[in-house]
Amino acid sequence: MADGIQDKVRITLAQASSILGAVDANLERAGAMVREAAAEGSDLVVFPELFLTGYALGQVVEDPSRSARDAGLLALGAAQETDVVVGFEEDGLGVHTYNSAGYYDSDGLRHVHRKLFLPTYDIFEERKFFSPGQSLRAYETRWGRMATLICNDAWQPHLVFLAIQDGARVLLVPTNSSQSRFPERYDSQTYWKDITTFLARMFQCYVVFVNRVGEEPGLRFWGGSHIVDPWGRVVCEAPEHDEALITSELDLGLVRKRRREVPLVREARLGLVAREAARLADEGGDV
Repeated sequence: MADGIQDKVRITLAQASSILGAVDANLERAGAMVREAAAEGSDLVVFPELFLTGYALGQVVEDPSRSARDAGLLALGAAQETDVVVGFEEDGLGVHTYNSAGYYDSDGLRHVHRKLFLPTYDIFEERKFFSPGQSLRAYETRWGRMATLICNDAWQPHLVFLAIQDGARVLLVPTNSSQSRFPERYDSQTYWKDITTFLARMFQCYVVFVNRVGEEPGLRFWGGSHIVDPWGRVVCEAPEHDEALITSELDLGLVRKRRREVPLVREARLGLVAREAARLADEGGDV
């Protein structure tokens, strides 16, 4: 522990289904799950991507978007001594909507991450409904700096690099991963386990992957939420396809220990990366 930062944190994986378009009902369900986790001593509850709205928003007639400072969202973090990360469709001043995840604590909105890489392939059509976010920041919590990457963001190693260099010890990855219609191209479950293991091991951090379950038109979400430690070892894992509320205590001091043992992230060469990224963008690589 340094400068009042706590190293031990109990994180709950809230693997659950959503009711498509029913924001108030999903918000009520989230509150009940936070209360249940808090009663078991949880410090932080992480919900899946778009938990408050469901995923297939092309099927929803009424506008389900909310401000990141919506009273119902703020109440999730204020009701208990338990922080909350929850996914929702964010109303961006009536102009844009974002696939967002907010981090809420007893002081209100700590941070909101807007999904940066919106998939438009296979069964995914997010760019039809959302604007991409424009920034990535780690943020302070009672347990030091964390970062949120929503689903497909975690498939972009350069985003993880930025989050780690910004001081994150924990990556929170709320997800809506559905089984692919083309399993011969890729298997979602295998890909995700490989990705979270790689990120935790190579960036020497904890990765908290929270996927949903249930079905929506053309979609079957498979769950399998889990936490991986800085050695790439699975700390805890939820079952596939079933709802689960699983809490595990993490020792974040092990992040510093691992980074001292094998200093993979120490020399970032940010100037080199900035120069080469700028060159590639000038050559037409920025889209």
